[in-house]
Amino acid sequence: MIITAGMIGVGKTTLTEKIAKHLGTKAFYEPVGDNPVLPLYYKIQINTDFCCRFIFLNKRFAMIKKALADDNNILDRSIYEDALFTKQNNIEGNISDTEFKIYLQLIDNMMNELKSLPKKSPDLMIYLETDFETILKRIKKNVVETMNNLKMTLN
Repeated sequence: MIITAGMIGVGKTTLTEKIAKHLGTKAFYEPVGDNPVLPLYYKIQINTDFCCRFIFLNKRFAMIKKALADDNNILDRSIYEDALFTKQNNIEGNISDTEFKIYLQLIDNMMNELKSLPKKSPDLMIYLETDFETILKRIKKNVVETMNNLKMTLN
């Protein structure tokens, strides 16, 4: 199993797609479109971080369990780096210390459950980096696309 990691907008999805095609294997993509809190996050960015983190964590946990059950899969983002983003949200004041403590307890329980699977962890994690201007441009493009998709869904 291979995992692509890095900041939002760095190119994880593109690389995941290319590796999966090259290896002829299944790609698992970050579950963004079915997060009911994400539109609120983009719109107001208040009191949604904690809920967003839990929705992503739950989706990533299900995804990693499915991927670890088979051989030769590649994931666009994973549970293994989720705590880093949550810690950063805590540092920035978007998630309280109490919320972060609850989150850490839950992810610890999830990681213990993963230990019971035949395969325990990824074989390779590829961390991507790019310049900040590129990341901002891609984030803006992704936010616009997400909001447009949500508007079409709501209409």
